Amino acid sequence: MSDLRVCEVVKTLDVGGAEVLLVERLLRARTDVLRYTVVCMRASTGELTERLRAAGVGVVDLSACPRPLVYARLVATVRGLAPHVLNVHSPAPAVVLRLFVRLAGRMTGWLAGRITGRPALVVTVHNEHWRRFGGLDRLTRGLDDCTVAVAPLVARSKATAGCRRVLTRVHGVDVAEQRRWSARADQVRREFGVPGDAFLFACVANFRPQKNHRLLVEAAAEVVRRRPGALFLLAGDGPLRHEIVREVAARGLDGSVRVLGQVPRAGRLVAAADVLVLSSDHEGLPVVVMEALASGVPVVSTRVGGVPDLVVSGHNGILTEPGSVPGLAGAMLRAMEPGPHRDLRAGALASAEGLDMAGTAEWFERLYEELAYGATA
Repeated sequence: MSDLRVCEVVKTLDVGGAEVLLVERLLRARTDVLRYTVVCMRASTGELTERLRAAGVGVVDLSACPRPLVYARLVATVRGLAPHVLNVHSPAPAVVLRLFVRLAGRMTGWLAGRITGRPALVVTVHNEHWRRFGGLDRLTRGLDDCTVAVAPLVARSKATAGCRRVLTRVHGVDVAEQRRWSARADQVRREFGVPGDAFLFACVANFRPQKNHRLLVEAAAEVVRRRPGALFLLAGDGPLRHEIVREVAARGLDGSVRVLGQVPRAGRLVAAADVLVLSSDHEGLPVVVMEALASGVPVVSTRVGGVPDLVVSGHNGILTEPGSVPGLAGAMLRAMEPGPHRDLRAGALASAEGLDMAGTAEWFERLYEELAYGATA
């Protein structure tokens, strides 16, 4: 099919996992054949918007819309775009658009020229803790034509219970780009003011409760006490950022734990690190973990979500129990030892196979073409 119209809806365009997966896939999409438009309800940074538009992907940003009206504006926007396929990446918009799409087939005129009476509806679930929207998410999941889970754990979780058709696709990352950044690690470390003899831990995660940065700061204090050469760079933004900055200062860690805020192309920081560290209470399949492994950087993380699908403790990283300060600190200290660190780096580098984003855009295009012919009113 030529000129297939696809609308991708995401709640925010932020430098977070779901958004990065979406953007990286669309940067590889056939925009000369499929016409993509991303609709976001808020864009907290212009970086992703600019990259999409430069690649020929349309972006509709509803940030200026008053909050009480934003879902009505979302529906009106999707109606105006008249997509053949609608893929929703956030739970609250998914509920609203499910109901709208099912009613849309009974409306006349707004989808003139469509192959079927309504757009094919796809919902991509990025996290096993997909938040419910007043209970309506679970009740309306059966309205989807297809559900895509980004990790095996997500596909097995309650987040996809009741869905009619569940497919699993690990999106991956741009392995070649991560390898290029890895080759320029010294340059990136100088850019961020990392001393030549420092052992660099990087954490790329927005400052939200589920990321549990407080646990990381507590564990970092123990690591720095025993290994003063350790340096922690924390990249990201979010509602708890200033609270973590105060926590770092209160513990006297200003010289060893730096809160960077939002870092453009944060994958380069990951590639320049000695170890990636995550302290989350729950996760889906973190993009940053895939970026680390693609770069040959070991991962120290809590054993949550889809992380164990990627990280094998003792091979390409070390997994610890969620919420344990001694466990996380001990894992980081072990990863700093020369022998284990060398072995973990080798394991990480060998784990990159199967994590390349290159095939994911093609996979979605085939799915969209299949569904566009098959959706019914």
